[in-house]
Parts: sequence; structure tokens; C-alpha cells
Amino acid sequence: MDLQLKDKVIVITGGAKGIGAAITRTGVDEGTIPVIVDRDQQALQQIEKELKAKHKQALCIAAELSKPEECRRVVTEAHRQLGRIDALVNNAGVNDKIGLEEGSPEKYVESLERNLLHYFNMAHYAVPYLKRAGGAIVNISSKTALTGQGGTSGYASAKGAILALTREWAVELLPYQIRVNAIVPAEVMTPLYRQWLDTFPNPDEKLAGITAKIPLGKRMTLAEEIAWTAIFLLSPRSGHTTGQQLFVDGGYVHLDRAIT
Repeated sequence: MDLQLKDKVIVITGGAKGIGAAITRTGVDEGTIPVIVDRDQQALQQIEKELKAKHKQALCIAAELSKPEECRRVVTEAHRQLGRIDALVNNAGVNDKIGLEEGSPEKYVESLERNLLHYFNMAHYAVPYLKRAGGAIVNISSKTALTGQGGTSGYASAKGAILALTREWAVELLPYQIRVNAIVPAEVMTPLYRQWLDTFPNPDEKLAGITAKIPLGKRMTLAEEIAWTAIFLLSPRSGHTTGQQLFVDGGYVHLDRAIT
């Protein structure tokens, strides 16, 4: 299926690693021009080298998105160099374990800066260009917004707010034909997830316990499976879908726990 995305400019935050990198690569496979935004300069260099080897056009921007002025700079630079912005994927974030008991008011605010505020800031600065394109936004949330996890108040509340903002923006941007949707992953193997597993005495045993609770196939969701959904949502082939929360999680959140 031709997703009609050739030469569309897609800004992807956290686009050099994990789910973001999978979205970057999948978009490139469909002919998009990615604007890869990440604070990890080494990861940016690696994915830029990879795409250049395939003769693919991409713009890489190193930025610390917790600062509003950096969000503005990213959007301005993307438009200056490429002349348009057709879509935005808000993805950057980290489960930073800022909990109710072990955290503090100051650390909680810092967690929101890492995981929530740049979603608004990036969208705010991108909307004028998205209006011209009749573009789309995809927000990456998390199952913690609905299930809770314990010990991660900052991340969970940020991801819950992202779901609320998805519906709010879908309504506000209706007059401009800008579609806004969210993807809700559960257990996805990424470099950060791997680092977390490696903190346990027996990582393989921990992983086996997690996958045993995933109904479909008893396996982790692939980052590419999140990416395929994201790119479809950005495409004209998903032209009448907006304000939705799509769970790409092997049934983790909604299916009866009795089956696991």
C-alpha cells in the first residue's frame, strides 16, 4: 500500500533511539524526510550515518527539549532548512522513577519537563506549519497512564496528560484538518528497557516473568510495530481518524488477566 508520504517532512522527538528510531526508519522506508531530534549526539550521529549510507535525506538536530526555547529552535530550524513541516511525532521521554514517596515537589516538576511540557511546546511551535500542510500529530503515551506502575508519579501523570491533550488538540485543530492521535505501548524492548532489565540480579528471569503476562504471543511488542502504526496514523490513508488512543500492546492493558 502506498501511504502517500513521499517527501513529507516529519519531526520526530527522541528519534535517534528506541521507538523513535524505529519510527524514523519506517518513515524513511515510506519516502518521508525525517527531522530527527534527540539530546544524545552520539545516537544522532549513528542514525545519520546509517541513513546517509542508504542515500536517504534526513535532518538531525541535537536539543534538550525540556527547555521551551529549544523546542522553538528545533521547529524553526526544521522549517528553515526543509521549507515545510507535515507532521509531528512527540515521543521523547523517560520513565524516571519520580515517585510519591521517594520523589519531591521539585523532582516531580523536573519529570514533567522531561516527559510532558515539550509535547505541548513542540506542538505549539509546529502548528502554524501544520496548518499549511493539513498535517498530523502522533503522541506516544504509555500504559502507565491507565494501569499505574508504582513509584513513577511524574512519568505516569505526564503520560495521562498526553492522552488528554490528544483529545483536546484533536478538537481544537479540527478546523484546520489536522488529525491528532495517540499510541499507547506497554512492554517494548528498547535500549532504556534493556538497561532497566539489567538492574535485576537475573534479567532473563525478570523478562520471562513480564512476557508471560502479555496475552498475544507471550512476547514483547517490537518497536517496529509501534512505528508501523505511527506512520499509518500520519498518512492520508488514515485520513478520517482523529482523537484516538491506539493500544499496540499485545492485549496487555485490556484483556482479562485470567488468560495469562
